[in-house]
Amino acid sequence: MFRRLAVSMLPKSRRLFCNNSSHDLGSTIAELNKEMEFVFGEAPPTSLTGSSESQPVSQDSELISTDNIKNESKLTHVGVKGEAQMVDVSHKDISKRVAVASCKVILGKKVFDLVSANQVAKGDVLSVAKLAGITGAKQTSNLIPLCHNINLTHVRVDLRLNPDDYNVEIEGEVASTGKTGVEMEAMTAVMVAGLTVYDMCKAASKDIRITDVRLEHKVGGKSGDWSRKK
Repeated sequence: MFRRLAVSMLPKSRRLFCNNSSHDLGSTIAELNKEMEFVFGEAPPTSLTGSSESQPVSQDSELISTDNIKNESKLTHVGVKGEAQMVDVSHKDISKRVAVASCKVILGKKVFDLVSANQVAKGDVLSVAKLAGITGAKQTSNLIPLCHNINLTHVRVDLRLNPDDYNVEIEGEVASTGKTGVEMEAMTAVMVAGLTVYDMCKAASKDIRITDVRLEHKVGGKSGDWSRKK
């Protein structure tokens, strides 16, 4: 029966393809689809190459994924146009802020012995560097352009001679009650103290190095507490 139905429809199909004057291509294909559905029980696939034809890849997914990429650690000192800006902290809560930073000044044995004996020509190296570090913490906003001018409630700078590798270990602690952190003030304190040690000792040696400048821990603020030891 299938053979008789297929044969009976062929002449009609041939006439549909040949009579272009009365049927356009679209209507001809539609009529053929109806005939094949009648014979086989289902319509043929709408694509000439069948269902296995690969569909065109939409670029929407690529665009969306690109647009949705967000940098969670966005730099707050960069504006929407990429320009430098000072962060507006007016909406932040007032809280106690504390930060501790440290660094090392590698002196070498010759200079280390001079500092230990307080025989450096410029005077007491550790005492002068301590005062310089405290002053530096209070001047941070004048040295770092985008730092806020904040009121400090406490500044501590300690210097300790370490004979193991002939260096000066410097630690600075800064505290404030305000709307922004004091990490930069603590790091500025130890850096200025370290530079002062260098200045006091440079006549004895030019091979002095300031190393390992880093934040040790902080307390307060939106980001909470942080410690290098954790």
